[in-house]
Amino acid sequence: MDKNSLIINLEDICFAYPGRAPSLDKLNLQFHQGDRMGLIGPNGSGKTTLLHIIMGLIKPSSGRIEIFGGHVEQEKDFRMVRQKIGFLFQDADDQLFSPTVLEDVTFGPLNLGKSQDEAKAIARRTLESLGLAGFEDRITYKLSGGEKRLVSLATVMAMEPEVLLLDEPSTGLDETTEKRLVEILKSVDFSYILVSHNIDLLIETTDYIGYMISGDISVDDDSIPHTHRHMHKHGKYAHKHDLSLPDKKS
Repeated sequence: MDKNSLIINLEDICFAYPGRAPSLDKLNLQFHQGDRMGLIGPNGSGKTTLLHIIMGLIKPSSGRIEIFGGHVEQEKDFRMVRQKIGFLFQDADDQLFSPTVLEDVTFGPLNLGKSQDEAKAIARRTLESLGLAGFEDRITYKLSGGEKRLVSLATVMAMEPEVLLLDEPSTGLDETTEKRLVEILKSVDFSYILVSHNIDLLIETTDYIGYMISGDISVDDDSIPHTHRHMHKHGKYAHKHDLSLPDKKS
């Protein structure tokens, strides 16, 4: 792609939690406008840590971060980043804190300087686009897990970001709600990085998949195992199946 379309450029990023082996070890990543990247890997491989570093929620011990063409390091730099990159947390309860759905979804636009009327219009439009029209006055903490997940996504999309970082968005969703999520991701006009253990979700919603291993990201032709006994072609990323597991229908 054109170098000018480079959005996120990470060079030799290192990070370790106290008393633990490095989560990220000289990790490199280039993410361009229009990319829809999947990211998979074992628990503890650093997927969530990577997203937190991009958002400036934690700082790497070494390495260089460039976002939207500029070097970002200080909190003031990341405040600008957060206006353009929307982050869906792994736990919806970390994202939702207002009494009603409408208040939660209007919070972001208001924080970006929109008027009350503008923010409410954006919130209603966003909720409708996600099939959540009529949820405006629902009490947030009384929503089901799947409803909370979709409302969390609405709070992020209402900020009209240029990029989405999605951390395990299908966790806890029933089959119907997960299909709805797939339809939403296929229809939205966003570049995004989607972290998930659900390989089938990644295949349906991303253009390529990176595998977190040894503190870095591999995007070569290595096969990625999962438990279903059928083959999906995902560009050049064929994946294999663990035949030691009991047969399951997909």
